Amino acid sequence: MLAPETVALDPAGDLLGRAVRRRRNVAVLAALSALLGGSVVLGVAVGPVWIPVNEVGAVVWARLTGGVAADETTATIVWDVRVPRVVMAVAVGAGLAVCGAALQAMVRNVLADPYLLGINSGASSGAAATILFGLGLGLGEHALPTSAFLGALAASLLVFAVARASGRVTSVRLLMAGVAVGYALSALTSFLIFASGSAEGARTVMFWLLGSLALSQWGPTLTLLVVVVALTVFALTAWGRRLDALAIGDETALVLGVEPTRFRTQLLVLVSLCVGFVVAASGSIGFVGLVVPHLARRIVGATHHWVVPVAALLGATFLIWADLLARMLLQPRELPIGIVTAMVGAPFLLHLVRRLQPTT
Repeated sequence: MLAPETVALDPAGDLLGRAVRRRRNVAVLAALSALLGGSVVLGVAVGPVWIPVNEVGAVVWARLTGGVAADETTATIVWDVRVPRVVMAVAVGAGLAVCGAALQAMVRNVLADPYLLGINSGASSGAAATILFGLGLGLGEHALPTSAFLGALAASLLVFAVARASGRVTSVRLLMAGVAVGYALSALTSFLIFASGSAEGARTVMFWLLGSLALSQWGPTLTLLVVVVALTVFALTAWGRRLDALAIGDETALVLGVEPTRFRTQLLVLVSLCVGFVVAASGSIGFVGLVVPHLARRIVGATHHWVVPVAALLGATFLIWADLLARMLLQPRELPIGIVTAMVGAPFLLHLVRRLQPTT
């Protein structure tokens, strides 16, 4: 048995350790920010037509200051096609990563993400119904994000209802319910595609369901960016400590003044809102919310004050590079970005499952 003095707390040492960790995490954030900045520049410069970095900078500066670009063809490619696409990749990647981090804390399981919990499938079903049958709800250009959000929220509520049907909600029940609901909604989406009788509509929806940033435009891009930034800031300022408490357990959360059921409901609505906007803008892109939060925790620890911004930066950078691969691998054809993320995410999921298996 250890002597009392060997287990006594050292406040000075603890404070020193916190200071070292803080400096290290700040350095990590700075490095990831620089990596994201470089990735943004390359994402705009690289394509079927290579555009030198100095020309990219000149076009962006001219557009921001109201000047005239030297070459309008290059300016159109940069400002109207590639910059919105890269900004969309940043917003989608960061949004999915932050949603994944929140969901993993909510269910206390590293396998949780919007894709595996069926939220993506719900958003896809709602958006597909709008695309194929014109169920616009009288909202005009807002019909697609609204229907995607309603589908995501309905899927989330259904998953929780199924998970609670047999008693107390556990992470295993929630994941199993999410997989089951996801399969059911995927079947519903396939049924809608065949029931529409439109070959062109079916091709459009199928490509969109696999994820694509090819149709990115400034309006939807800026709307999604505002939603993701607001969600990330909210997660940093209002959720950080509550997510930490919830990740430890409901009992601990109650002791610390966090009401688990109410907080989970708030998380559910806001995550569904973000996922609905993401799916409406880019289609269903899987595995980002699974892989990136796990990597963020490996880098900066489990404290969500650091996990959230690191996950957002990693997710944004990851999706820029995934989109670059989607554009360049099969030129002149474009690969759906969901295929690229699945190629990375599926082996990672298998690795997690293997680590979670009990030893015999």
